[in-house]
Amino acid sequence: MSMKALFLTNEYPPDIYGGAGVHVDYLSRELAKLMAVEVRCFGDQKSLGTNPEVRGFELKANDYTCPPQLRSVFGAVQRCLDFNTVDITADLVHCHTWYSHFGGVLAKLNYGIPLVITVHSLEPLRPWKREQLGGGYDFTVWLEKTALEMADAVIAVSNGTKADLERLFEIKPERLHVIYNGIDLDEYRPTKKTDALVRYGIDPKRPYLLFVGRITRQKGITHLARAIPYMDPDFQIVLCAGAPDTPEIAAEMKAAVSAAQEKRGDIIWIEEMVDQETVHQLYAGASAFCCPSIYEPFGIINLEAMACETAVVASAVGGIKEVVVDGETGFLVPVEQMTESPSEPTNPEKFERDLAARINQLMADPALQKKFGKAGRRRAEEKFGWAAIAQETKRLYESL
Repeated sequence: MSMKALFLTNEYPPDIYGGAGVHVDYLSRELAKLMAVEVRCFGDQKSLGTNPEVRGFELKANDYTCPPQLRSVFGAVQRCLDFNTVDITADLVHCHTWYSHFGGVLAKLNYGIPLVITVHSLEPLRPWKREQLGGGYDFTVWLEKTALEMADAVIAVSNGTKADLERLFEIKPERLHVIYNGIDLDEYRPTKKTDALVRYGIDPKRPYLLFVGRITRQKGITHLARAIPYMDPDFQIVLCAGAPDTPEIAAEMKAAVSAAQEKRGDIIWIEEMVDQETVHQLYAGASAFCCPSIYEPFGIINLEAMACETAVVASAVGGIKEVVVDGETGFLVPVEQMTESPSEPTNPEKFERDLAARINQLMADPALQKKFGKAGRRRAEEKFGWAAIAQETKRLYESL
């Protein structure tokens, strides 16, 4: 009898805004070549009778009178209930991010099937989420702990994340596994296309530094913006950054970019989530990619850049250190933080100056850019293909 897996997730195409959504998209498609997969997600997606089969669950929140910060929390719980009131015929349930954890707990207890959780980030290590969720943050911390400690298998996306799990939770060692994130090596590869660059006002003939990601404290984007005044003036800077977590960080980002733009005129800020073809061209056309995160369980954006043969400058935190090899596929910049919990750098100006110094070094050396880029592509091919990751995940399912 063939096995069937049920994925529970907030994000699923076309509604993807982060690395967890990218992971669910590719892993569900690759696993569907090996077994039956059903995806239940937040939204109006509907693709029944296919593999993977997809059901979106919309939310009727017009009657909510709770504080705005709590709407996403109660909305997630409501949809997790809805996930379960539609009959579950899968052999196991696999959850992605806290938004889906309550649904996984309900499925395990009510339907009697194993619960698998992939950890894309950890709530205790994202204290700034309180700005976004208010008291809902305390609920998400409790929910995550409850789900992880009762799961039949917990997948960490890096050894760094595994160490965090061992330190913060009571998870039986035999239930804890490391399976890396992956990359579609056919989709992310060098390309000569530049029409998307021209559309956004980027000069394809001039070198540029690239950032891609959400405007959130975790991604360290405001530090990159504040590092710009320390950067050499002879290259463009492209910030593909949208979806701010809060109005406060949106305002901080705007102020930092405006201050930098007063010093130089070649900063292009793309304030929207762009389509796949555009982001592919952005990566492939860049002389260097920068990931200034202060917390990153894996950092799939670095892998996307490497697969496009683009050199990387990234902060030396979390899973990034397992993706980017310092001096081989890019440069890693140390971040001094106060505790084992990620926080703002203890000396933000030093971090920003160090970031700019490594960027300047790389941007001034086209031969080194090319060397790092070729090595990055090789590393992506050798360690991070989705087909191998799907096989590893299937073996874990079978063990349950």
